[in-house]
Amino acid sequence: MKRALFSSDEIDRAIARIALEILERTRAPRGLVGIRRGGGPVAELLAEAMSKAGATTPLGTVDIALYRDDAASAPPDPKIGPSRIDFQVDGADVILVDDVLQTARTVRAAIDALLDWGRPRRIWLASLLDRGGRELPIAPDFVGRAIEVSPSERVALIWTGTERGAWAETKG
Repeated sequence: MKRALFSSDEIDRAIARIALEILERTRAPRGLVGIRRGGGPVAELLAEAMSKAGATTPLGTVDIALYRDDAASAPPDPKIGPSRIDFQVDGADVILVDDVLQTARTVRAAIDALLDWGRPRRIWLASLLDRGGRELPIAPDFVGRAIEVSPSERVALIWTGTERGAWAETKG
């Protein structure tokens, strides 16, 4: 069974609010780094919203496939994508962006990947949805919405064409 959690309009409002919060709380130089796949589109939307507010913010992505703590037990031939950060990480406020914060293991891996690019002054975490159920003591600095779902539900953001939203679906 699938249930809606976050509509396209709610996502747009959350993105605008998070972008303004980032501009108010972080300092320049700053950069957004999306965690490849889910966090990438969210980081792009945040960069666009920050641009509308008058701030040019460089954008990058990190792939975490080689940094996962379950890499030894993962299936062979992981899908490894490119990481790209075209700004100076050393001394910058870097905002790491994830779509849905769940166990925080992805974020931990992304921090390890980011540190290979340099030593930021500070790493902030932005997430569109925080579903709880953390396995590591990591919490977002900027969040669109905190939601309550059961451990048996999978939360997914959908970004297909004009359809955008978040759904929770019971694992089957």
